[in-house]
Amino acid sequence: METKNTGKFGTQKLDDERRVRVLSPGMLVFKRFVRNKLAITGLIILVLMFAFSFLGGIFSPYTQSQVFKHDEEIMKEYATCMMSTELRYTIRDGAELPEAARAQAVLAISKGENSFTYGDKTYTLVKEGEDFYTIGDALEIATGRTLAGKFSITPVEETGFVPTEAFTAAAQAAIEARLMQFEADGTIYTLVNEGKTSAIYHVESIALATKSVYDPADESYQALTESFGFRYASELALTRGESKFTYDGKTYSISGETDDLLISEADKTVCSVSDILVSPNANDIFLSADFKSIIRDAIRNKETKFTYTDETGELVEYRIDRVNTTYTVRTLKESRVITMFEFPTLAHLLGTDSNGMDVMTRLMYGGRISLMVGFVVVFLETFIGIVLGGISGYFGGWVDTAIMRFVDLFNCIPFYPIVMIIGTVMDKMEIDPIKRIFILMAVLGILGWTSIARVVRGQILSLREQDFMVATEATGIRVSRRIFKHLVPNVMPLLIVQATMSLGGIIITEATLSFLGLGVKYPLASWGSIINAATNVHVMTNYWFIWIPAGILIVLTVLGFNFVGDGLRDAFDPKMKR
Repeated sequence: METKNTGKFGTQKLDDERRVRVLSPGMLVFKRFVRNKLAITGLIILVLMFAFSFLGGIFSPYTQSQVFKHDEEIMKEYATCMMSTELRYTIRDGAELPEAARAQAVLAISKGENSFTYGDKTYTLVKEGEDFYTIGDALEIATGRTLAGKFSITPVEETGFVPTEAFTAAAQAAIEARLMQFEADGTIYTLVNEGKTSAIYHVESIALATKSVYDPADESYQALTESFGFRYASELALTRGESKFTYDGKTYSISGETDDLLISEADKTVCSVSDILVSPNANDIFLSADFKSIIRDAIRNKETKFTYTDETGELVEYRIDRVNTTYTVRTLKESRVITMFEFPTLAHLLGTDSNGMDVMTRLMYGGRISLMVGFVVVFLETFIGIVLGGISGYFGGWVDTAIMRFVDLFNCIPFYPIVMIIGTVMDKMEIDPIKRIFILMAVLGILGWTSIARVVRGQILSLREQDFMVATEATGIRVSRRIFKHLVPNVMPLLIVQATMSLGGIIITEATLSFLGLGVKYPLASWGSIINAATNVHVMTNYWFIWIPAGILIVLTVLGFNFVGDGLRDAFDPKMKR
């Protein structure tokens, strides 16, 4: 629309310069803002940051917690070997020998005793050979005593035992000879001499203790080699130096060297017996006696590697690592492993992090949280500051004094110690990561409103004495409407500028807290928690793509908010040239 002026200067049109003078205040602010190249640069940066954070996650083919894995051949622990220096127990079927009773047995062996007590039970201990003992559940059946040269047997009534003449004669001979055992009527009995009286026990062997290690040739012999009867018969044969023994109607032969013996039945190897314990590192792995024998030979020959042909006919190489008296056998195995610290590729433009997650996707989702925290905290700070600052500035007097002292009290609260305490409490209570974000925003908002309250108070103190406020009072407008309808809108330009400039500071605060481990927790991400990887010197010096992109995004976002804040401050300045 054009307007003509026919004054003394003749006919004139309302040109652009004159049109600006009649624009609304909002349009004037906009015109001033767009003329500021630095502010426009900041606005472009923020648009890019928002698009990257809120739109990037939509188009990304990955999720923020997706872990990437790949197949890789790595040296894995296959078996563990150690010298058998402690007694190993084999318990008869149906019998019990608690762990505490085994400890008592070891103590009795060290003292050279022939019995021990655990609870209300007495156990006998018989040394059958070198590092070979049998443990019996002893039942006292009678006592023998020699008085005035006359020997007598007194049976224990509860057992119902009736001594025979052969038993009495054998017991008397054993007691006089100070023996620990004797045999009568085909049964072995144990003596415990206590001065002139000797207790006679009927013993049933319930366990054997030996340092020998039995390794079945294959899984079909495992139950046999773990049975009490087989081990007892074989241990007796080994102790006596015999080359054969019979068990369960079958004859077994013993061959090989002292340190690595083989027990066979009809030319078929049943198991090996040695002094080196070889255990698989996984429950689904069975190590054959032949394989274990090769390991033992390698250990005794102080070799660091050996080869073995597995069941598929493939020749596999193994490595032996020694730590003190423990030997670990490792071999190359194809395993599914996490793709950690992978350098940038077409699939992962910024590589992967320590958890095998795509760094760029984490940055996208992390930006959402960092920006959301900034805006929510600024809103909380501004809301609380406007309410308390507006009330304080309008009423003045004791109300102003009380609210300002409350502000001073808040300013005395140490920020980081309080946040650290709250963070520790949330860790202890195992707060959900999403709830933790809302708690973090509430804490930051509640602790950061004081400066806005002071600004609002100061502005309202100067505005409330102006003519338009006298008019509102004269017209009878209620107090709440005067403050929030007439005073606060006049302070809003300044609050917008301050809020915009404080957004960058809040994002830095959130990044700092997350960097210190007090903010956003895994599996969620923020730019601060991502840059937390820089606390590891190895990561910081070798994997730039883990932390530098997050640092750049924080810097650009803070600069963008500061540029926009400066532009708004200049645009709202009424003294600025048009």
